[in-house]
Amino acid sequence: MTQFEKTPLNKVVRGPKRASYDKDVVFGILDSHFLCHIPYDFGEVPITIPTAYGRKGDRVYIHGSNKNRMMLSLLDKEKVSLTVTHMDGLVLARSVFHHSMNYRSVTIFGTPVLISDDEEKMEALELVTEQIIPGRWDEARIPNEKELNGTLVIGIDITGAYAKIRDEGANDEVADMDLDVWAGVLELETRPTEVVKNADCKEGLETPESVKNFKFSNHGVQS
Repeated sequence: MTQFEKTPLNKVVRGPKRASYDKDVVFGILDSHFLCHIPYDFGEVPITIPTAYGRKGDRVYIHGSNKNRMMLSLLDKEKVSLTVTHMDGLVLARSVFHHSMNYRSVTIFGTPVLISDDEEKMEALELVTEQIIPGRWDEARIPNEKELNGTLVIGIDITGAYAKIRDEGANDEVADMDLDVWAGVLELETRPTEVVKNADCKEGLETPESVKNFKFSNHGVQS
């Protein structure tokens, strides 16, 4: 299947023309970022936490400490969700009411799975690292046994998802078209800036390739 099936859980009701259930679109947005937001319950309070992730096929990996309350809460659920958002522009209309944003977002729903096999845990940590900055895994020390044992890794097996995208200019009321107010899009771009080497780095160490080559457009792992 090339599309995620529409269900009452993932069907977009508001702004359905901006929705996509195409797997290539969903995975493309997922793979071009590395920060997601995950909701969980703590007592009677819903909390949303940003966390890094990595994807392989229909599974998304996240990790934390063995006592991480978000991770432990997710393992108590039959189904969880996460959201990824790219901000692409501020849409400035003639009226404040019609101001908006251009964006690409994905929400996925899936089943949480505890990853206990050390080999898969290590692979998951590599996937997350490479999702953040491709090439870094081979440049730095990988987790040792103690660090691996102290890390909780969860796989989220994707059972449903949707993307939602806005990529257009301002939509004003006809009555406002003659106002002397500028309307348009202020495009936004996320990009690396200055590289700052740690003061305690050894003398003579060059900036690694992963840092020199980093850009958001080259993110992504295998389907």
